[in-house]
Amino acid sequence: MELQDAIDRRRMVRRYDPDRPVPDRARERLLENALHAPSAGFSQGWAFLVLEEPADRERFWRACVGPGEPGTWLTGMRTAPLLVVVLSHKQAYLDRYAEPDKGWTDRDEARWPVPYWDVDAGMAAVLMLLTAVDEGLGACFFGVEPDRLDDLRSAFDIPSGYRPVGVVSVGYRAVDKPSPSLLRGRRGVEQVVHRGRWGGSSAAGQSG
Repeated sequence: MELQDAIDRRRMVRRYDPDRPVPDRARERLLENALHAPSAGFSQGWAFLVLEEPADRERFWRACVGPGEPGTWLTGMRTAPLLVVVLSHKQAYLDRYAEPDKGWTDRDEARWPVPYWDVDAGMAAVLMLLTAVDEGLGACFFGVEPDRLDDLRSAFDIPSGYRPVGVVSVGYRAVDKPSPSLLRGRRGVEQVVHRGRWGGSSAAGQSG
């Protein structure tokens, strides 16, 4: 599949066929491609918790969703045969940039304009989403509520130095209602791109 096709076809899929597991080859390709995401200083401060066994997936949902918690989208998400928890490791970045070629030996977080450990983990997640499309699968990226993070850590023995940035659910897409958020429409280039200065709208090769 061409990259443009994968980008055009990518959607957040919230309901899956529970009787069709993700093929081993597709799962491994997802994870291998995630490792090709860019990372500041080639720190690669990420980790991926793969949950495929029914008992593990059920433990995830028990930890992350309270009993009787509303939300029809969760009903569909529970059908995903594969969950990948994407985690960032801040210390890996602070340590990497304290090395001689970087020299930030104070490991001061204030040196970082944004938390690149989370940004890079998000980039790895995007590569998983696109790989899923290329494999003929559906996928979704979603977050874990802050008040559930301790339960998630406890359920899977996640070290304190690793922060769950989000979760990628993967599987074969099942029929579902489109998200009502899609009614907002996709914003156009002219609405979000500023050329030359903020508010500048002239496209390349045009004047005015």
